[in-house]
Amino acid sequence: SFAVRPRPDLVARLHQAVAGRRAALLPIRWGRMAASPFAFMRGAADLMAGDVGARRTAGLAVQACGDAHLLNLGAYAAPDGHLVFDLNDFDETCRGPFEWDLWRLAASIVVGARTAGLRDAAAQEAVRDMAQAYRRALAEFAELPVLELARHEVTPSLAGRRLAPIFQAAARNSPAQLLLRHTVPGRGGFARFRSAPPLLVPVAPAQARRVLGALRAYRDTLGPGRQQVLDRYRPHDVAFKVVGTGSVGVEVHVVLLYGTGPGDPLFLQVKEEDAPCWRPWLDGPARAATGAHQGRRTAEGQLRTQTVADPFLGWTRLGAHDCLVRQWSDHKASVDVGLLAERRALAELAPLCGAVLAKAHARTGDAGQLAGYCGQGATLDRALARFALAYADQTEADHAGLRRAIRTGLLEARLA
Repeated sequence: SFAVRPRPDLVARLHQAVAGRRAALLPIRWGRMAASPFAFMRGAADLMAGDVGARRTAGLAVQACGDAHLLNLGAYAAPDGHLVFDLNDFDETCRGPFEWDLWRLAASIVVGARTAGLRDAAAQEAVRDMAQAYRRALAEFAELPVLELARHEVTPSLAGRRLAPIFQAAARNSPAQLLLRHTVPGRGGFARFRSAPPLLVPVAPAQARRVLGALRAYRDTLGPGRQQVLDRYRPHDVAFKVVGTGSVGVEVHVVLLYGTGPGDPLFLQVKEEDAPCWRPWLDGPARAATGAHQGRRTAEGQLRTQTVADPFLGWTRLGAHDCLVRQWSDHKASVDVGLLAERRALAELAPLCGAVLAKAHARTGDAGQLAGYCGQGATLDRALARFALAYADQTEADHAGLRRAIRTGLLEARLA
């Protein structure tokens, strides 16, 4: 169970979560979070961690995604180009209780369903279906040979017909499309980043040199084969980019590189990583493991969890900031909230997300113990549905509090 609580310190809590970030960009964050309760939830992982981090758990640890809401599961391209569906955001990843991911995913299903106009009965049914799929997948994964589990993928053939738009969007979201959307023609056919402040701003030469210098240390985090591929590309332009909702205000740079010519672009993202929001509630060894290098923590958590990961995934430091380096938005697409307005689409999506989360936890924890604890009955399913409904109420109350703070001038919001 979960009891909704008033938050007289909501504004202070929101500010605390973004301490040290670019203050001039925070109104964009508040504006994006104010759009809907679901948008609020995207940027409120810290709030949820504070609410549930101290709750009693079974003591079964996995590599938790840490922010397993619906928009952090989606489609992306494997190295050979085929599309897979998996967890795809690991900013908050850490070694922690499996329940943290289940609570976050369950609550996001209800909040997303409400935002899309569905009734609570449909939302709770979707949570129960997600939990059932999670339990059944764990039981199956517990019996799989290790190598089969390591190779298990969710591809378009395993997804329902109503989820096809997610994979279609991922297929369209190619480097060629990034060129069209984010660059302008340059000398010799080689593009440069367009200037679209404050969301995309080409940087001065001195800052570009610092970013490119950080890529030298990043190269050392790749294996020899990937280093060989990266070495065939030459950096051409660097820009500062505002990304997402929860990440607004962190240092994020995008780098455009070219290989054999203007038709061979590679986009890399160099993104500052903070300590995970769950860190205060981790035990000693797990907490210590999150303190060394936040970019490495994020990259290694992703590599442990995903079946296929970005071949250019690595880490570096940029000044005082730990950074994750990865391809920028290569064939990546997540759930559109509008898709949830169709009840049958949510009925297809929720079990798929449960199975994907089970795969991640089975790969990084003890699948047999997890399956045994979750059981074969519907007790877990019902408990998660009750929790999700209550936490959705909390999220809506917090979202209303954010909008009041904006109306009364305690927070400045800007749409961008």
